[in-house]
Amino acid sequence: MAKIDFGGVVEEVVTSEEFSLIKAREVLKDETVVVLGYGVQGPGQALNMRDNGIRVIVGQRKGGSSWDRAVADGFVPGETLFPLEEAAKQGTIVQFLLSDAGQTATWPEIKKCLNDGDALYFSHGFSIVYKDQTGIVPPENIDVILVAPKGSGRTVRTNFLAGSGINSSFAVHQDYTGKAKERTLALGIAIGSGYLFPTTFKNEVYSDLTGERGVLMGCLAGVMDAQYNILRKQGHSPSESFNETVEELTQSLIRLVAEKGMDWMFSNCSTTAQRGALDWAPRFREAVAPVFDELYESVRSGKETKRVLEVNSAPDYREKLQKELDIIKNSEMWRAGAAVRSLRPEKRKK
Repeated sequence: MAKIDFGGVVEEVVTSEEFSLIKAREVLKDETVVVLGYGVQGPGQALNMRDNGIRVIVGQRKGGSSWDRAVADGFVPGETLFPLEEAAKQGTIVQFLLSDAGQTATWPEIKKCLNDGDALYFSHGFSIVYKDQTGIVPPENIDVILVAPKGSGRTVRTNFLAGSGINSSFAVHQDYTGKAKERTLALGIAIGSGYLFPTTFKNEVYSDLTGERGVLMGCLAGVMDAQYNILRKQGHSPSESFNETVEELTQSLIRLVAEKGMDWMFSNCSTTAQRGALDWAPRFREAVAPVFDELYESVRSGKETKRVLEVNSAPDYREKLQKELDIIKNSEMWRAGAAVRSLRPEKRKK
C-alpha cells in the first residue's frame, strides 16, 4: 500500500499501479463472479468487470425492466443471465447488490446458495452492520468482503469508459479462506476503482448514510430550495434564481473545486465573491452543525435504517416514491432547471 498524507493524517491506499489489472485477473481467473441485482450498482460493476476480462454472471428477477436492461447490455438468458437463486448457485463470489430492503427479503434463499469457501461481496455495510434489523448473518465458512464505490453506479460506468476510475473503500468482515483481502482488492480493481482505501463495514455505512442525507444529496437539495425560494420571494426571475443557485455551481464552481480544491476555487473568483464566501461559510457551518449531529446519531442508532427498511419494503413503495419524485420534478425550480439545461450550447447544437 502507498502511504499518502491526507491533510496531516497519513493513510494507506491501494492504486492500480500497485495492484494491477493483470494481477486482479490472475487472482480471479478461477472465480465466477455473480452480480445479484441489476439496478443501481449492478450494471456498472458487472459491465466493467466483463470488459476487464472477468467471468461475470448476472442474477435478476425475470420479467422486469432490470432484466430487459441486462439483456440489452449483452447478458444472455440461460448463459450469463439467470433468476437470482439460479445465478447465485453458480458463483464463487456473490456480489449482493440488491437494494438494502431487497437483500433482507431475499437473504434466506441466497444464503442456501453459498458454498464452503465462497465470498459474499457487498458495496454497502448496511445489511451486515444492522443485522438485528436485516437478519443477514453470513455462515462462518465463507469470506465476507466489501468494495464501496464513492459514487453512483452510473458514474462507476461512465468514469470507466472515460478512462478514469472512481475511488472506492474496501473492507474485510470475515476471512475464512485466508485470501479475502486479495479477492477484495482484485474485485476493486476489476470494477474500475481509481484507488482503494481501507475502512470497516461499520465506518462505511455510518459515513455513507450521513453523506447521502447530508452534503451529497439531502442537504444539497434543501439548501438549493432555500436559496432559490428566497430569490424568487424577492422578485428575481426563475431563470436568474436557478442560474445563481444551481447552474453556476454545477457548470463552473464545483469543477474548480474538483480540479484543485475549495481554496483554489475561492482564489479564482472575484474578490467580492471571495470575501463573501469566507465571511459566510462559518455562519452556515455553525447553523447546520447541530443538524449533522442529529443526523449522525440517527444513523448510528439504527433509526435511519429502520425507516428505510419499513418504507422500502411496503408493497406500494414504488408508487409512493414516484409521487415524491414528481413533486420535485414538477416544482418551479426544477422546471426552470429543465429549461436552463435545454439552452446549454451542446443541447442547442443537436
